[in-house]
Amino acid sequence: MTYMTYTGRMRLIDSQEWHGKQMLKPGYRKAYDALEVEYQIIDSVLRKRLELDMTQADLARKIKSDQSVISRLEAGTYNPSIKFLKRVAKALGTKLTVSLA
Repeated sequence: MTYMTYTGRMRLIDSQEWHGKQMLKPGYRKAYDALEVEYQIIDSVLRKRLELDMTQADLARKIKSDQSVISRLEAGTYNPSIKFLKRVAKALGTKLTVSLA
């Protein structure tokens, strides 16, 4: 998924391009790696929701929650339970899978 973002110089850049450059920095890479699972969850939920052309409010209604909860989940500021993620997965027409590697 590609997003456009502004840099400090107010230049619009591709977020994947920006992320790739940041991953070359050891501190950024270490922090990113520490949060990899969270980012995978966020990315999966967001991609599936957009694929289904659902708003955050639509998804929230399907799981009997508030839009703000979905917003916090997608922003990475909410630490969801497995039970909550299973409800989200069901509402998105998929299932939650967990793997220990």
